[in-house]
Amino acid sequence: MKTYQMFIGGQWVDAASGATFDDLNPYTGEVYSKVAKGDAQDADRAMAAAFGARKEWAATPAIARAQILNKAAQILETSRQEFADVLIHEGGGTVGKVMFEISQTVDLIETAAADGKRILGETFNNDPTKLSMTIRRPRGTVVAISPWNFPLVLSIYKVAYGLATGNTVVLKPASESPVIGLKIGELFERAGLPAGVLNVVTGPGSVLGDALIDDDRCSFVAITGETLTGRQVAQRAAAKLKPYTLELGGKNPLIVLADADIEYAVKSTAFSAYLHQGEICMSADRIIVEEPIVEAFSEALTGLVSHLPVGDPSLPTTFIGPVISDNQVKKIDGHIKDAVAKGARLLTGGTYEGRLYQPTLLANITPDMKIYYEETFGPVASIIPVKDEKEALEVANDTTYGLSAGVITRDLEKALFLGEGLQAGMVHVNDGTIDADACCPFGGCKGSGIGREGGRYSVEEMTEVKWLTIQKTKRLLPF
Repeated sequence: MKTYQMFIGGQWVDAASGATFDDLNPYTGEVYSKVAKGDAQDADRAMAAAFGARKEWAATPAIARAQILNKAAQILETSRQEFADVLIHEGGGTVGKVMFEISQTVDLIETAAADGKRILGETFNNDPTKLSMTIRRPRGTVVAISPWNFPLVLSIYKVAYGLATGNTVVLKPASESPVIGLKIGELFERAGLPAGVLNVVTGPGSVLGDALIDDDRCSFVAITGETLTGRQVAQRAAAKLKPYTLELGGKNPLIVLADADIEYAVKSTAFSAYLHQGEICMSADRIIVEEPIVEAFSEALTGLVSHLPVGDPSLPTTFIGPVISDNQVKKIDGHIKDAVAKGARLLTGGTYEGRLYQPTLLANITPDMKIYYEETFGPVASIIPVKDEKEALEVANDTTYGLSAGVITRDLEKALFLGEGLQAGMVHVNDGTIDADACCPFGGCKGSGIGREGGRYSVEEMTEVKWLTIQKTKRLLPF
C-alpha cells in the first residue's frame, strides 16, 4: 500500500497537518492507498504557488504550452496500464470503461493543445476612424473540482484547457478518487510543466473546496459534481463575483419510438443505462417507449440486462463493477424499494452483494416515486410507456434536470421535433444518451448546470474578453 503526497509548487509535499486519509478499493473494500489530507493551509499554499506562476505562464508562447500538453498526451498513451490500474482499483471502473476513458483523455489533451494556439478575437468595422477589436486573455488561476466517476477525463477537461489558455490551475479531485488526480500532477510534471502552474490538493471538499473558492487569488471555478454541490459552489463563487462553469447531474431520457429497430434500441439502452454501473451523469435511467412496441422492447431488454456480467472490474469480461460506496448502495436500494412499494414492477435485478448491485430494470413507474425524479446514479433504469412522440416529449421534459437525451426512430420529422423540443444540453438521435467529443460542447441546462466544456467552448469560458480600440485619427470632441 502506497502513501501519496500532494503536488504543490512543483514539489511533492505532506499535508501541513501531517494528516492522511484512507482511499478504498470499492470492489474489495480494502484500503487501496493512504493520501495526504489537506486543509485550509494547504489550499493557501496551492493558491500561492499558482498565483505566483500565473504571469510567466500567461506570457509563455502558445506553441510552447502546446508542446508540453502534447508531451503529456504522449506519456499518457505509453502509460495506459499504469493509469488503468488506478482507475480500476480506486474507482471500480471496468477494463473497457477505463480504456475508453484513457483514449478520450489523450484526445482531449491533444485537442486542448491545438485549441490553445487559436484563441480568436474579432474586429469591428462600424467606425472607419478607429481600429476596433476584441482580444482574449487568461482569467488567471482556475480552481478545478472533479468527480469520482470519470475522474481522469473530467479533470482533464478543466486542467488541459486551463493550461492551454494560459491559466494556472489548482485541481481538487474527489476524495473517492484522489490518486488519479495526483497522477495527473505527476503526468504534467513528467511533461515538463513549470513549477506552480498545476497544483493538486487532496482532502475533504467541505474544507478544501470552500477555501479555494473563497480565496481572492481564485479567478474562475470549474466543477463537475452533484447538483446540490453545484448550487453551493455557485453561491460561494457568486458572493465574490467569480465566474464559473457547473457540470452537474442528470435524469436522462432515452426515447424509443414504434418504428425503431428494437434490437439496436435494446443494445443502445443497455449501454446507456448500465455502463460503469450507471454512475455517469449522462446515463439513461428513463426509457420512454411508444406503446405498440413496449412489450417486445421490455422483454428483449430484460433478457439482455439479466445476463450482463457482474463482478471483479479487473476482469475484461466484466461489464458491471462495484458501486463506489456503501452509502451509494443504500441510496440505489432505497429508490428501488420505494418504487416497488408504490406499485412499480421489478423486471430484473433489485438485489446486491457487497457493493455489487445487480443491473435492475423497472416498469409501472409513476411520478410519486423517488426514482421518477431523483438521480439514482446506479445500474437502474425504468421503462415508461407513452402514446406518441408528443407525450414522449412531455414525459422527457418532466424533470428539473436537462443534461443529455437520446431518440431512436427512423422518422426524420419526429426526430427533428424531439431534437428541438427536448430540454437538454445534448441530444443524440439514433443513439443513446452517452457520448462525448473533445471538440463539442459538453454541458446541460436547468438543474444540470451552467456553461460548456470542450473545444472553443472551454476556450471562451477560461478566457476574458477585452474590447480594444485604436484611434486612426483624432476623435471629434465637443470642446
